[in-house]
Amino acid sequence: MIRKIVDYQKLNQNILNLLVEKFPDGYDDDQIISFRNTKNEIIEAVEVKTTDTIYLVKVGKRLVQAMQDFGIDTDTDDNTPPPETGFNDLD
Repeated sequence: MIRKIVDYQKLNQNILNLLVEKFPDGYDDDQIISFRNTKNEIIEAVEVKTTDTIYLVKVGKRLVQAMQDFGIDTDTDDNTPPPETGFNDLD
């Protein structure tokens, strides 16, 4: 199985879909994996899997915002506010 660490800027639509499916109400602290990279920096990530790859997606405010914005149609005319998602700010 392939393992990949993915940063927010490199998220594609498929990985974002996986994240929203796995964490529809946001993720909790106990779902975050912490590890040190080669520069000895602490990295926090959430895990999503496909049939052949495990993705560790780095968490932070930008990831939370991308997940909150996912699927919100900004061209609607009904002036309905977006639903609350329950995501926590982690940075």
